[in-house]
Amino acid sequence: TESTNTLAKTLAAEGAPHGTVVIADRQTGGRGRLGRSFFSPAGKGIYMSLILRPQCPPHKLMHLTCAAAVAACDAITGVTQLRPGIKWTNDLILNDKKLGGILTELSFSPGNESSYAAIIGIGINCRQSETDFPEELRGIAGSLSMAAEKDISPAAVAAAVITQLSDLSGHLLDDKNNLMNRYRNQCITIGKEVAVHRFDTVRHGY
Repeated sequence: TESTNTLAKTLAAEGAPHGTVVIADRQTGGRGRLGRSFFSPAGKGIYMSLILRPQCPPHKLMHLTCAAAVAACDAITGVTQLRPGIKWTNDLILNDKKLGGILTELSFSPGNESSYAAIIGIGINCRQSETDFPEELRGIAGSLSMAAEKDISPAAVAAAVITQLSDLSGHLLDDKNNLMNRYRNQCITIGKEVAVHRFDTVRHGY
């Protein structure tokens, strides 16, 4: 597919129910935050999106990306015993290389803004070797197989991610504090010098 998030938003607009999962072997137009592309070759990773129908106002889901990142890390650890870190706000990092990313989006029904769907998109590199990445990504991107030094099944990772997201969906509101504490504990950005780029302005902070 072009993008599992794009397809999930289309299905949500057509009435797809809570818990619908879109998963692809390959994306031709995988998307990340701020319109960035996400490298999505066939047979090498998982590219999936989950449709949620939360029973709460959208502003209560500001932590959705953080919660989904924790769930993805739990899934990865369950399959590989490896524990990724989270680079604020939505990147999964392992051995100082980007392993995957989270893209959450809200999809509203035209003319009925009270009815909406939350889309959680997750891409995880599973089977790539260093030479599978474009040259410009080789210094910054990695995969589970590279880190584990053995083949990691995308199907096993996908099943674990679906299970974790399913569990998460029932506790987004009543377990928010615990989820955010776990996110902070796994966030590798805390305590680092950072530069925030916004249009032509760059601000530095800690």
